[in-house]
Amino acid sequence: MARQHLVVLLAALVALCAFAAAVDGAGVKGSAGPPPRAPPNTKMIRPGKRNQVSSCDNPKDHIKPCNATCPNRCADECLVQCSPDEALNCKTFCLCDFYGVCGDPRFMGADGNNFYFHGKKDQDFCIVSDADLHINTHFIGKTNPTMTRDFTWIQALGIQFADHRLYMGAQKTVKWDDNVDRLELTFDGMPIEIPAEIDGQWQSTEVPALTIRRTSTTNGIRVQLNGVFDIIAKVVPITKKDSLVHNYGVTEDDCLAHFDLGFRFYDLTDDVHGVLGQTYRTDYVNKLSVSANMPVMGGASTYVSSDIFATDCKVARFGRHAGISMVTGQAN
Repeated sequence: MARQHLVVLLAALVALCAFAAAVDGAGVKGSAGPPPRAPPNTKMIRPGKRNQVSSCDNPKDHIKPCNATCPNRCADECLVQCSPDEALNCKTFCLCDFYGVCGDPRFMGADGNNFYFHGKKDQDFCIVSDADLHINTHFIGKTNPTMTRDFTWIQALGIQFADHRLYMGAQKTVKWDDNVDRLELTFDGMPIEIPAEIDGQWQSTEVPALTIRRTSTTNGIRVQLNGVFDIIAKVVPITKKDSLVHNYGVTEDDCLAHFDLGFRFYDLTDDVHGVLGQTYRTDYVNKLSVSANMPVMGGASTYVSSDIFATDCKVARFGRHAGISMVTGQAN
């Protein structure tokens, strides 16, 4: 069958160069963020179909079609990009190639290095704390009696700026259905409703600079506060297959719906802290073993908070001044 969306080689190279540039430039204070969006016109291999084969074929180019399957490192789904060059064959990407925080929380620091922070299930941790911005995450997880730590995932974010509170949560889900929206969003305690369509948008009337746009009809959003942050979020489950492979111990009553996340921050101070925030400091020195298969940031007690909106972690910086109030009145 003819493929309608053939991606030319130049587009592939541009996308890959952009990805590399994002990583290389990630050490720039306050401007580092998630890798770019996935290359356009790619095919998606959906969750639960790990053995599904996707074929790239354009009968007009007289090139032998290539077939692709998701690589083993892709937990739930992958993207397939076709090349007109037969020698290059199909290209595959995991969605986590385009997110800054994935799975058993793997963070991409502002220095471009990946690291894990396991935290502890059913607790909250500050990942960014600055004078005008504070972000906590709520961890869910499963206890493995054979290990000294929990398996953990990020289930919710509590974001504070000026006098406002934005909550983003993945609702507890028994049986996963990607066609059902499992996002829970509130702003200053009031529910947020977004049209169920791609690019459906909500804009705060009180803070016009704050917008939330759907990146998919369900479970995917982009949250932007002009001049402050840009967050990409996707709610995903732990599949039965992943649970068996990694011994997560997922039960029938909870598929452990959680977020894959990408962050970009603007104009952070040099005093910023938190699990992720500290990597944006100009004096940050990465002491993790970046050559390890799983470099891990410890010190969970330093970042633990008493609540999703609490600013009482040991490295809290929030509230030292209120310069962000000028931004919140500006529309995008």
